Amino acid sequence: MAQEPVSHGEAVRKHWPEYLMEAGGLGAFMVSAGLFATAFEHAGSPARTWIDEPDLRRAALGVLMGLTAIAIIYSPWGMRSGAHLNPAVTLTFWRLGKVRGVDALCYATAQFAGGALGVLLVWLLLGTAFAEKPVFFVNTVPGPNGVWPAYVAEVGMTFLLMLTVLTCVSSPRLTRFTGCFAGLLVAAYITLLAPVSGMSMNPARSFASALPAGLWEFLWIYFTAPVTGMLLGVEAFRRLRLGRRWFCAKLVHDARYRCIHCGHDPAGSAHPAGARMADGGPQR
Repeated sequence: MAQEPVSHGEAVRKHWPEYLMEAGGLGAFMVSAGLFATAFEHAGSPARTWIDEPDLRRAALGVLMGLTAIAIIYSPWGMRSGAHLNPAVTLTFWRLGKVRGVDALCYATAQFAGGALGVLLVWLLLGTAFAEKPVFFVNTVPGPNGVWPAYVAEVGMTFLLMLTVLTCVSSPRLTRFTGCFAGLLVAAYITLLAPVSGMSMNPARSFASALPAGLWEFLWIYFTAPVTGMLLGVEAFRRLRLGRRWFCAKLVHDARYRCIHCGHDPAGSAHPAGARMADGGPQR
């Protein structure tokens, strides 16, 4: 069942709860990142003393952030908004025709605002422990090998992430595990590739950390590389024909929640959501 046309104003008026959920989701992710990073990396933290090896601390942080991503994706808010949490993800679904232009714009705006508010909240709570190096607002910066290895790593990570997401959401057998696979990739990327690129994959996430720090030098990497990688993932998904054409712009499509992307209404939708969801969700 396709979405019926509505005006931009009507879409904003009806869909603002989902916009706020996207803001809240990325805000929660940034709060988690700030708290865990400070706990593991601040010089006065007991966790830094207990886990003396930097690689082990980074692996632990990766596991915790992967679990955070999974928790947000499978939360009621995540299952209602779709848990994009990332302007590059929203842009990708818009490119596939799964998200209206006005919804994509409002999602991206909400993601930038929510991420920034999350970082500012951690700063308010933790003060200089969060603001000073080595935590430094959990900024994403290239590793010692420089800008271009960081760029290539960001493109490669987001390419694989989007290819995995699209393959899962368009597969009847895999769709309910999409959030788990995404969380596993987040954990692996932080553990293995954070020293190369800073591990962003998300323009709004990097902007949120750069804003209070005034660190603008490397934002061009984290604004362009994730978009490039995810759009390349779309092309690979299409050419390799890895999934069905019928799917929705949600990482997890639970029939209990309305969907502003495909038009599913649990309170009386004309189409049988369960049958459609078996195909990965209806396409606009």
